[in-house]
Amino acid sequence: MRYSDIYKERNESVAERFALVAERVRQVAKQPETKQERFWDYFQKVASFVSLTLDVLQMQQAGELDSPRPLEECEAWNTRLYADILPENYGTSYANPAYAVQQMGEEFGGLLCFLYTECRALIAYAYEGRVFEMTILLELFVEVYTCFCDKTGTDREQIRMVLYGFFHDYSELLVEQSVRESIDPQLDFFTGIVMHGNLEDLSYLYRYGEYISENERKTAAYLARLPESQIQAMADTFTEGYRIGFEVTNKDISKKKTVSIHYAIGFERVVRKAVENFAKIGLSTVVFRDAVSSMENKGHGKRGCYSTSPNRQYDFDHRNDRAYYLDKAFVMRRLEVLKTAYEKYKGLAGVFGGPAVQEVFGEEPFAPQNKKEAAHYDETQQQLNVYCASQAGQITNQYIKGEERSYTIIAYPLPAIGPDYEAVFAETVKLNTLDYMLYRNMQQRLIDVLDQAERVHITGRGANHTDLTVAIWKLEQPAHQTAFENCVADVNIPVGEVFTSPVLKGTNGVLHVTDVYLNELDYKDLELTFTDGMVTGYSCGNFEDEAENRRYIHENLFMHHDTLPMGEFAIGTNTTAYRMARDFGIADKLPILIAEKTGPHFAVGDTCYSHAEDMAVYNPDGKEIMPRDNECSLMRKEDASKAYFNCHTDITIPYDELDAITAILPDGSTIDVIRGGKFVVPGTEELNIPLN
Repeated sequence: MRYSDIYKERNESVAERFALVAERVRQVAKQPETKQERFWDYFQKVASFVSLTLDVLQMQQAGELDSPRPLEECEAWNTRLYADILPENYGTSYANPAYAVQQMGEEFGGLLCFLYTECRALIAYAYEGRVFEMTILLELFVEVYTCFCDKTGTDREQIRMVLYGFFHDYSELLVEQSVRESIDPQLDFFTGIVMHGNLEDLSYLYRYGEYISENERKTAAYLARLPESQIQAMADTFTEGYRIGFEVTNKDISKKKTVSIHYAIGFERVVRKAVENFAKIGLSTVVFRDAVSSMENKGHGKRGCYSTSPNRQYDFDHRNDRAYYLDKAFVMRRLEVLKTAYEKYKGLAGVFGGPAVQEVFGEEPFAPQNKKEAAHYDETQQQLNVYCASQAGQITNQYIKGEERSYTIIAYPLPAIGPDYEAVFAETVKLNTLDYMLYRNMQQRLIDVLDQAERVHITGRGANHTDLTVAIWKLEQPAHQTAFENCVADVNIPVGEVFTSPVLKGTNGVLHVTDVYLNELDYKDLELTFTDGMVTGYSCGNFEDEAENRRYIHENLFMHHDTLPMGEFAIGTNTTAYRMARDFGIADKLPILIAEKTGPHFAVGDTCYSHAEDMAVYNPDGKEIMPRDNECSLMRKEDASKAYFNCHTDITIPYDELDAITAILPDGSTIDVIRGGKFVVPGTEELNIPLN
C-alpha cells in the first residue's frame, strides 16, 4: 500500500470541510474583516502564506511535484514559502515573537505568533498531500480569526482556550500519527524520493517541502561527482556499523524487520545504497520528517529527514511553544494517547530495530538571543515537562525494548564549513574508516590501567580550570570483568574512546570548558560543579546577566531538570580527529559525535546503557563491562520515573585544554594516563603523533 493510499480515505472524509475553510482563508487574504485594524496586517499576511500552501497542495494533487520541474521554478517556490523567516526578513515577521508583540501588544502578540508558527506546518502537509491535517489547521486559523471579527471583542483567555482546545482535541490523532511515522515502512513518502527520484536532476531536492539552501544543493552536486564505489563504501560503513552494534551487544537482529534512517537532505545517493544494504539483511527502511509542530517537540535538535534550518534564531524562539497549552490535563491526555498508539502499532514496534543516524556539521556556532517575548515554561510546566518526558520514555521502552534494539551514528561535513569543504569531507571519510584493530589494542592498554583505579583525577591547563575526581566501579573479578567499554567503530563512528558509568558517590569537583557547542548551541566558559556525581552548581558566560546564563543552561542543557547526574566519563582517543579540526580551524564546528573523541568527556544525564542495564555486554577481550548502572538508574527497580532523565549530553575538554588524567589506585599510588596533554601509557605512543 502506497503512502497516498493510506491517507486517501481520511482526506476524502474532510473534502467538504476543506473546500469551505480553504475558500474562507483565501477571502481573508484578500480583505480581512476584523474591526480591529491593528490585526489586519497579521491576518492578511498569514492568510496569504496559507494560500500559498493551498496552491502547493493543488500542484501535489495534480502530480506536478513528482514530475521534473525547472530548477528556477523550484527555487522560486521554496523562497516564497520560507522567505518570511529568513534572517534578513525575520525582524519584521509575525513569526518573530518580539515583532509580533511590538505590533499587536502583549495580550495577543505571543499567541498569534504561536498560531502562525504552527500554521507553517502546512508546508509539509501540502507536499505530502495530507488534506486532513491541513483542514484542521485551517479551521483553527479561521476560528481564531473569527474571534477578532466579533463586534463584542475578544480577550486573551478566549484565544488561549481555542488553541488549547485544538491541541487537546487532536492530540490522539497527532500522537498516533507521530508514532506510526517512526516505525511503519509503508509511510514511504521519503523513501520514495530516495529510491525513485532522479538524483541527477537536483530538482528532486524540492520534492520534500523542506527549506533548501546552498548546503543541500552543493552536497547533492558533490556526491553526484563521486564514483559509485566511494558512495557504496560510505553506505557500507554506515550499515555495517549498525549490524555490528547488534552483534557486539549480543542482540538478535534477525528478530527485527525495520530500521529508521535519519539523514540530511542532499545525501540521497548514500541513503539509497544504505536502504539497499539494509534490505539485504532483512530490514525495511522507515524515514520520517523532522518535527514541524510543537506537539512533536519542534526546535529541539534535528531528527528524521531534515535540511539546514532557514533561521536558527527562529527555532530557538519557538522551542518552548508548548507553554501555550501545557498543563497537567494535557500531559495526562498525551501519555494516555501515546500508550494507546503504541498498543495499536505494537506489532510494528516489536520488530523495530532502532535508528541509523547520519549527522552533519559545519555551520557557524550559534549563540542565540534570549527574548522575553518568546514562550517560557513556568515552574509547574517545567516539572510537567520532565514528568512527561520520563513517562513517555518508559512507555516507548515497553514497546521498543532497549535491551533488544541498537543504533549507529555517523557524521559528514556540510559545504557551510568553508572553502575546504571537499578536503574536510575526504578527511572525514578517512576518519570514519580508521584502523579498527589498531585503536582497539591501544584502547585496551588504557583500560588495563583504568581498571586498577579507585578514582580518576582530571585537571585542565591554561585557561581551563577543570579539577575533577571520578569514582570508578570496584571490580570483584578483575580477570573476567572490566569497568570501561572499549568503544571502536560500530554504533559510534568514528572509532576512538573508552568510557564508563561513574560511581556517583565520590565523584566531585569542577568541570570547565572555555567554549563548547552542544545540541547546536554555543556555550562560553561552561562550568559545572559535581557533588557525589550530581550537578550542584552551574554557570556560563553567554550573557551579561547571570540569571539568564543559568536559565539558558537549565532549559537547553538540563532539559528543565534541576540537576543531572554524571552519566558517563570517557577518554576520547581519536587524535586524528583532533588534528583535522585544528588543521582546518573547525574545532568549534564539530558535532558532539566527533568532538567527544577529541579529548576526555563527561555526559550529564542517563548512562550509555539506559533501559538496557540488565543485558550483559562484553569488550573484545571477553571481559564483561560491569558499570551499566549508577545510583540513579538503579532506582528503576522501585520507581522508574526517578531512574531516567531522558537526556545524555557529552561535554568534551579538548587536548589543548587538558593537563592530566591520573588513575588513583586503592593504596593511594597513582598511574598517569595523560600528562601534559599527551598519552603516557606504554603502547599508546601512536596517539600522540597527531598532537605534535
